Amino acid sequence: SIQPVYGAQHPPLDPRLTKNFIKDRSKANALPMKSKKASSFHEFARNTSDAWDIGDDEDEDFSSSSSSLQTLNSKVAKATAAQVLENHSKLRAKPERAQSALSDMPTNCKVIKSSSEAQLSRTSEEACVRTTLQKQQSLPLRPVIPLVARISDQNASGAPPMTVREKTRLEKFRQLLSSHNTDLDELRKCSWPGVPREVRPVTWRLLSGYLPANMERRKLTLQRKREEYFGFIQQYYDSRNEEHHQDTYRQIHIDIPRTNPLIPLFQQPLVQEIFERILFIWAIRHPASGYVQGINDLVTPFFVVFLSEYVEEDVENFDVTNLSQDVLRSIEADSFWCMSKLLDGIQDNYTFAQPGIQKKVKALEELVSRIDEQVHNHFRRYEVEYLQFAFRWMNNLLMRELPLRCTIRLWDTYQSEPEGFSHFHLYVCAAFLIKWRKEILDEEDFQGLLMLLQNLPTIHWGNEEIGLLLAEAYRLKYMFADAPNHYRR
Repeated sequence: SIQPVYGAQHPPLDPRLTKNFIKDRSKANALPMKSKKASSFHEFARNTSDAWDIGDDEDEDFSSSSSSLQTLNSKVAKATAAQVLENHSKLRAKPERAQSALSDMPTNCKVIKSSSEAQLSRTSEEACVRTTLQKQQSLPLRPVIPLVARISDQNASGAPPMTVREKTRLEKFRQLLSSHNTDLDELRKCSWPGVPREVRPVTWRLLSGYLPANMERRKLTLQRKREEYFGFIQQYYDSRNEEHHQDTYRQIHIDIPRTNPLIPLFQQPLVQEIFERILFIWAIRHPASGYVQGINDLVTPFFVVFLSEYVEEDVENFDVTNLSQDVLRSIEADSFWCMSKLLDGIQDNYTFAQPGIQKKVKALEELVSRIDEQVHNHFRRYEVEYLQFAFRWMNNLLMRELPLRCTIRLWDTYQSEPEGFSHFHLYVCAAFLIKWRKEILDEEDFQGLLMLLQNLPTIHWGNEEIGLLLAEAYRLKYMFADAPNHYRR
């Protein structure tokens, strides 16, 4: 059964707080928002942190629960809006930002008066700045759906899709890939800061070891490996209904619809059939581990990248039935082989008791204790175990924590690094954790910490944020990877 999950947008309801909101409703409506002290949303959420310990209040009268919920939602919106206004007021202290905002302003903007005129008696230009910023930043007051995450290779800041520097990099990639024998070391060096979308499919095939560096051998290799994969389909796929394989296939069949459920591409029956075949064939060819939940996520980046070779627009809403059977077979086979190459390097993550993940989580704990003792002690104080949040980070390679477009950018670097999906991933996780140190230290109870760590706000991340994360991870690796005395206490 599906259990309710309380996230930052929908905190649990405490009936005692709701009751107070009802009593104060008339007062809240009478007072303008500016006269109230702006409180952060985290402070408001903490006020409801005892909702799981209601105790003796369970028998109170909840006949007005509907109106109470509306009042609470209004309270959440007002508190959030007050915080947004408070943040925007700080921008006025920076004249260069105010001036740039004024340049985009309509000329007929007027001063908006409120009940607190003493505080708002500023120039008409400043009022225009405030009005425009409020409109531009109205997003937090609406529900945010993760489907906004575009898979396309764009920056979150909305930068132009192709700069002069990016054109130069793309030309460099094309020269490397078109040479008689591609220099893989140079290709890895160029791929570390990200691979252009146009050449990503062939680059990933080369970096994963699926394609040979020699140009003349590539076509024959692709043909042979694709035929080999569909030979496995003919030989093994019918056995999914046999008794000793039924449990494996049933678990795969259950997990496939859960794979990126908010992206329409992965909810298409044809795509789900492709994923079922890929995962089932891999599972029966690797009996030491078999299928483990989480492996299904690892197919999606490869599938999207190889699909983008045939689709120019964003692929998240693309109908794959528009592609030919030969194209779909090529995408399926290439996704299978590249996923297999990835899993060959981290298979101990998925064998019995998953010892690879256990070791990596322990290594993350030791690393964080060295690089940020305050965060480490904060976890110990509130009895938060690293396994409670970092197991998923290792099992799914941070795919549940990041938008898919960010995962694809991350994997550009992982495939460029030696042991990128195992060794370097540890330092990425450490950098990712320390990225949220302020939010972590602001939480002062076990429940709040776990809710934060399992619902980190990365939905609007893009290439810029991933680039900074990878730079910090590389710094940590440089400092600690070859210095075991500094790595452990």
